[in-house]
Amino acid sequence: MEQQTIGRNTVEEVVKARRSANNFDETVKISREELKEMFNLVKFAPSAFNLQHTHYVVVDDEELKLKVKEVAYRQHKVGTASAAIIVLGDTQAYTDAERIYEGMLQLGMMDEQQYKQIIASIYASYEDREFQKEEAIRNAALSAMQFMLIAKDRGWDTCPMIGFDPQGVRELLQIPERFIPVMMITIGKEKTNNPRPRGYRKPVGEFVHYGTFSS
Repeated sequence: MEQQTIGRNTVEEVVKARRSANNFDETVKISREELKEMFNLVKFAPSAFNLQHTHYVVVDDEELKLKVKEVAYRQHKVGTASAAIIVLGDTQAYTDAERIYEGMLQLGMMDEQQYKQIIASIYASYEDREFQKEEAIRNAALSAMQFMLIAKDRGWDTCPMIGFDPQGVRELLQIPERFIPVMMITIGKEKTNNPRPRGYRKPVGEFVHYGTFSS
């Protein structure tokens, strides 16, 4: 079977090449046009009910990036990265359901009854506040992984991070309460000619179970 590709490389090549970078070349800049191209692919990531819970705040201004570094416990990679990207999950994504599904109704892809049923189902599913939070995080994580693979395919290195003060980031970047800062992704060109050996990876038999967990 012919192997599917992402951009210039095979999926296997991208997955194996992606590493968490810790030291970026601070002289390398990334253009907003290139970021936009990547986000135009990121938008195809899966999301529950197609609600597209994920939002991104890109910090590429040097002065602001240094302030982000401060709330990220002064981690070196934040300061040297071409950009620091905050990945947000929207706890109220379900409130956009009508707009998202209206196009399908107008195009005749569903009738009025089906439209009302799916909207009612979405609102019923998201009544629970804990579920809203879980879904925001879950769907943002899916989108973030897709972003990192796309970035690697285009020659950029990334590092997903939870080492930051969420409230500090919220206040600094004026993030509304409905959005959860799920992670930070630093992006740039890794500054090293001798990358560290990849950490130990469990063999498949240790983490894949067929049928039942104990099988």
